[in-house]
Amino acid sequence: SGSSDPYCVVKVDNEVVARTATVWKSLDPFWGEEYTLRLSHGFRSLTVYVLDEDTIGQDDVIGKVSLSRQQISAEPRGVDSWLSLAPVDPDKEVQGEIHLELWVPEQGHPRVLRCHLIEARDLAPRDLSGTSDPFARVSCCGHTLETAVIKKTRFPHWDEVLEFELAEGEPGEAVLSVEVWDWDIVGKNDFLGRVEFPLDTIRTDPTKGWFQLLPFPSTTEEHGGQLGALRLVVRLVEDRVLPPRYYQPLIQLLTEPILCPGQPPAGTALAVLEEVTSGESRQDVATKLVKIFLGQGLAVPLLDYLTTRELARTTDPNTLFRSNSLASKSVEQFMKVVGLPYLHDVLKPVVNRIFEEKKYVELDPGKMELSRSRRISFKGSLSEARVRESSLELLKGYLGDIVDAIVGSVEKCPLIMRVAFKQLRRRVEERFPSAQHEEVRYFSISGFLFLRFFAPAILTPKLFSLREQHADTRTGRTLLLLAK
Repeated sequence: SGSSDPYCVVKVDNEVVARTATVWKSLDPFWGEEYTLRLSHGFRSLTVYVLDEDTIGQDDVIGKVSLSRQQISAEPRGVDSWLSLAPVDPDKEVQGEIHLELWVPEQGHPRVLRCHLIEARDLAPRDLSGTSDPFARVSCCGHTLETAVIKKTRFPHWDEVLEFELAEGEPGEAVLSVEVWDWDIVGKNDFLGRVEFPLDTIRTDPTKGWFQLLPFPSTTEEHGGQLGALRLVVRLVEDRVLPPRYYQPLIQLLTEPILCPGQPPAGTALAVLEEVTSGESRQDVATKLVKIFLGQGLAVPLLDYLTTRELARTTDPNTLFRSNSLASKSVEQFMKVVGLPYLHDVLKPVVNRIFEEKKYVELDPGKMELSRSRRISFKGSLSEARVRESSLELLKGYLGDIVDAIVGSVEKCPLIMRVAFKQLRRRVEERFPSAQHEEVRYFSISGFLFLRFFAPAILTPKLFSLREQHADTRTGRTLLLLAK
């Protein structure tokens, strides 16, 4: 079709830690997905693979972006740029370890090198089943021996001893090579990794333990062609979490203006934090504040404090809570933290139906594809007016179901959300008491509930965990029109 169905797989030190949704039929996919990964201090690299999903056969690997820990750490603000995709050589995409014991008995003539292949773990999956059929191939002194094949596993247990006769005066640079392969009944076997040991080392000192499998040595072959680029934002944050008592002074400082409201508001820690927080960090600050105050049972007083301060600064009610202030971001994060199950309960049935029905909906004459509507009529393509009429009917149907679900969900809405919005309405009435501003009390709530909660979830259900995959182009257009 001239396009791909791309998705990304994120690996840390060859371990898969995340997978994005598939974006269907696109060479310019947008994912917009964010992951927080808790890593060990000793991690070495982060790699993102871009693959093309195929319904038949294995998915094709388009390319990858690899970042070492040093590269990420070198950017205090994080890596945020377009990075060119590098080609992926299957012979270099290895993972896992092998458990070996190597020794040369002191007795006996001629001398014999014994290689005990015990087991391997976390091998790369090379088959459609997500496993491999691994066997080990050991080469030494011009001879090669193989273990049995262990079917359908990434954790084979061989427990085999292979013996190699050592000739007198063997060259000092000679090595023992252990390779692990995936056996295939059709086609060539797939390489899974290798490890080498100098013979001199084994002769003088028995070797036993787990050894990381390595790729074949790099070649100088150049890979031609452009594979595209991936836009990544990666930030490494090292947190040291102390016992709770160490944070008590900070929590006391933050909660002081709420627990002791008599002091001047301008000098409180929350007021200072609001003033010094920049636009790019405001969401992070809001998220952490909401979590801290939820843990203290003070989330509603926090929102009341922040929204009251913003109300005091607002002279035009039409601009109320329209900016991405700390108050607006805090209410938004609060709804996401406490209201996500409620959001799923309300929207999921209608969103699932829209994905399943895949109806053609379009209101813009410049974007209408009239031939797509041919199946609706036996007389050929429909006119713009008929497509618009049909689209309006579908949108009103979906929207009616959404509004009915929201209106009928009062008892399902978390109590803490209702208390927070009741308090907000009271504060708005106090700030704008005149009859001409009667509607503001409702707009202030709907601005949060619809513009920052329901509408974004309808627009991109994947980002709110309403769906496992992003919408295709047609469904995405329907969701966009509904959100508007």
